[in-house]
Amino acid sequence: MFKNTPFEAIAKSMTESAPKFDMAAAQNAFRPVQDNLKAWADLAQSQAAEAQANLMETVEAVKGAKDPQAAFEAFKASSEAAMALFQKNLKDATALSVTQFHDTVDAVQKSHPAAESFAPVAKSLKAAASNAESALDSAIEKGASMAASVAPATKAKRTAK
Repeated sequence: MFKNTPFEAIAKSMTESAPKFDMAAAQNAFRPVQDNLKAWADLAQSQAAEAQANLMETVEAVKGAKDPQAAFEAFKASSEAAMALFQKNLKDATALSVTQFHDTVDAVQKSHPAAESFAPVAKSLKAAASNAESALDSAIEKGASMAASVAPATKAKRTAK
C-alpha cells in the first residue's frame, strides 16, 4: 500500500503510531508550556493595568491643572512614574524569564540520560542566567539614577544688540 515517498512514509508512521497515542501523556507533557504561557499572560495583564492606571492619573492631573506650570509638573511626575514602571516591568519580565530558564534546565537535567554528568553544565547555565539578570538589574539601577540626576537646562537670556 505504501510507496517509498516522504509523504507516504509519514502517513505510514502516523498510521502505525495512532493507536499508541496517549492523550493524557501528551497533555502532561504540554502542561509546563501552558503554565509558562499563563505566567507571561498574567504578567502582561498586570503590567497593562499598571500602565493604564498611570495614564489615567496623568489625565486627571492634567485636567486639574490650573496653569501651565501645574500641567508641566503633572507631566514631569507622570514621566517619572512611567520610568519607574518601565524599570519594574523590565525587572519582572527578566525575573520570569530566568525562572523559566532555570525550570527548563532542571527539566532537561531530569530527563538527561546521564543526569549526573549534566549537573555541572546545568549549574553553569543557571549561574550564567542569574548573572545576566543581576547585570541587567545593575544596569537598570544605574540608568535610572543617571536619568534622575539630569537637571533641566537653564534658559540663556538673550542680550539685546
